[in-house]
Amino acid sequence: MPTRTSARPARSTAAALLAGACALALTACGGQGEASEGDSVTLQLNWYPYGEHAAFYHGVAEGIYEKHGIALTIEAGQGSARVVQAVGQQDFDFGWADTPALLANVDQGVDVRSVGVFLQSTPSAVQVFSDTGIAEPDDLRGRTIAVSAGDAVTLTFPLYLDAVGLTEADVTQQNLDSAGKNAAMMVGRVDGLIGFAHDQGPKIADESGRDVTYLRYTDAGLNFFSNGLVAHNSTIADDPELVERMVAATTEAFLAAQDEPDAAVAAMAGKNPQMPSADVLLQQWRQTIPLLATDRTEGQDPGVTDEADWRETIEVLAEAGLLAEARETDVYFDGSFTGGGE
Repeated sequence: MPTRTSARPARSTAAALLAGACALALTACGGQGEASEGDSVTLQLNWYPYGEHAAFYHGVAEGIYEKHGIALTIEAGQGSARVVQAVGQQDFDFGWADTPALLANVDQGVDVRSVGVFLQSTPSAVQVFSDTGIAEPDDLRGRTIAVSAGDAVTLTFPLYLDAVGLTEADVTQQNLDSAGKNAAMMVGRVDGLIGFAHDQGPKIADESGRDVTYLRYTDAGLNFFSNGLVAHNSTIADDPELVERMVAATTEAFLAAQDEPDAAVAAMAGKNPQMPSADVLLQQWRQTIPLLATDRTEGQDPGVTDEADWRETIEVLAEAGLLAEARETDVYFDGSFTGGGE
């Protein structure tokens, strides 16, 4: 495996060392309560906790965020668009949101930017039960697939179909919300659904007892960024040191969770009644790990992005109609904290 390298500026290391020194020298850093707890920071997730989020809970349980001077509170969300808007209203310090939702909201005037994308290969996929006879994209002809109008997976579905040699007329699309898609597939009202393979797939397989086949967008050469950290532009401007510590701690937490997947999932126990079983969480987290890099960033720390991947993301989403135009990367992303895109 390639050696991991980091493109973070040198000041990240200094900040981490300072936070560690504060933990050891409590009195000098402002008193036991402040030093042991760190800065109170809130993070809203894109959805109810699922396996992808294991790194955050592991980072808290292992004291990684505390080492960086952060007392992290994690709260569930109800969709990336709402998360971006909540951070834009400064209801939360940071958000964990899908990059397409971030870009669309920035274009609509929401005053936020990405400070690090961690899921750099899209988990978007057509998901079908393996016993349906759908094994490759051409088998989708004449089938009904559940979609959710307006989300990035659905908006880019025509690009996927084109990439695999199909047209929109070859597939019937049935518009349903997230829960409705799962239920429709479970009872056979649709032949499959499009969504995040590392999220819905393991849950559906567990609930149904049937194997799931994934026709991934990336297998057709279609890729765009997915989830990452979002911050308000005033936070980036007024407290860059906090943003830097948050990004550095999250990077370290993702590295640790890759090395200790069982412990990472165990850290989620009892955190939210909406979570699936521990077995499903582990499957979800294991399926998240390959999404943390592209060919251009393989071997680098989680969160480090490449400008070419940013341009590909922006251009794909503009082509899909999610964006009015393919604007410059720095409109959407501040590369000061991870490198790339500058």
